[in-house]
Amino acid sequence: MVQDGSQCYTCAVNGTLLRYIGVALLVCGTFGGAAAETIGGSARQADGDTLDIGGQKIRLLHIDAPESDQLCNDSRGRAYLCGKEATDQLRRLINGQRVTCTGVEYDRYDRLLAVCHTAKVDLNGEMVRRGWAVRYDPENSDYLAEELEAAKGGRGLWQGDFVRPKDHRAARWQSAQQDAPDGCPIKGNISDRGRIYHTPWSRHYKRTKINTARGERWFCSEAEALQAGWRAPLR
Repeated sequence: MVQDGSQCYTCAVNGTLLRYIGVALLVCGTFGGAAAETIGGSARQADGDTLDIGGQKIRLLHIDAPESDQLCNDSRGRAYLCGKEATDQLRRLINGQRVTCTGVEYDRYDRLLAVCHTAKVDLNGEMVRRGWAVRYDPENSDYLAEELEAAKGGRGLWQGDFVRPKDHRAARWQSAQQDAPDGCPIKGNISDRGRIYHTPWSRHYKRTKINTARGERWFCSEAEALQAGWRAPLR
């Protein structure tokens, strides 16, 4: 299958499936004993744990960075936008370098769950080691050593007080559900930038108003919004 522009190119070379997305290259192979895909190219940071390479969204595996609207407290108890700081830290780590990501599965939002590297740095592990992300599942041992190192050194989020991103999302969702029609709190907005959905933890959620007469609507899940043709905000 071959399509033009930044869409997908698929071909077989010596029995290996190759898919080209824009300037990015995806190669099928094995990773930890399972079929894997590797994508490489110039990366754009959506937030502290999500990248875009050639139009393919990638979620950094096993880690969780604060959301774009999330506030944390520094060592003096002052609030700061830790989600923005995490995004900036990931941008500095990449610093315009080529990024290569390898994963074995996609999540329900069609994001490749992957471990990503520059030439010398494991981005997943380094974000945790610097304290700007935590382990996604505290029961999982992946990046445990890096998290303990960050906590002991008071780095990043660990300089003060913070709520784990997963708990922050759950609290925002529960609060927004109380005021949303039918308990469906995701806002499907239409603007000159297209159809964009905003979750309760999105940066522009509070300022976004829904006008159903214009075709805007509420969604009960991100999967529902995606299926209907809406997309997540770029930041």
